[in-house]
Amino acid sequence: MENIINNCESKMEKTVSALDNEYKSLRTGRASAALFNNISVEYYGAQTPLSQVGSISVPEARIVVIQPWDKSILPAIEKAIMKSDLGLTPNNDGKLIRINFPSLTSDRRKDLAKQAKQIAEKSKVSIRNIRREAMDEIKALEKKSDISEDDQKASDARIQKLTDNFVIQIGEIAIAKEKEIMEI
Repeated sequence: MENIINNCESKMEKTVSALDNEYKSLRTGRASAALFNNISVEYYGAQTPLSQVGSISVPEARIVVIQPWDKSILPAIEKAIMKSDLGLTPNNDGKLIRINFPSLTSDRRKDLAKQAKQIAEKSKVSIRNIRREAMDEIKALEKKSDISEDDQKASDARIQKLTDNFVIQIGEIAIAKEKEIMEI
């Protein structure tokens, strides 16, 4: 029974971690190297993460610089960034790629804030599904008479408390992200 609760908590922590990672790749008005985590480049016949073919730095608030270790890959990096859904235009100077982050329009900010809310809501649904699975496992133990009804109710209460805490945590993360997006 304790194992089920610990497993449930671990899954919920992973859900929050996944939300954090997804939010890192959500574009805000500021430049961020994390935006390029999901971009792969064709390199020697294989799709390779951008971070493995060069260094990504943020020298200023609205500029990202990508400096590949092999200059011959510059066109492939440029192409990969153009194909991504980031809506950014890379500038290739033959040695490195500079990407200027234009200010977001108010409509785009609202769209991104809405998208952030949807991502948070999916995470909350995942948390609730994890809760349901754990409670089902504990009910099954009670039906097999492996645990008492009192133990089952106590476990359900602990799982519900975990769920409430993680849903609140997701809500706080979402509010912070929305505030970051709406900053001018």
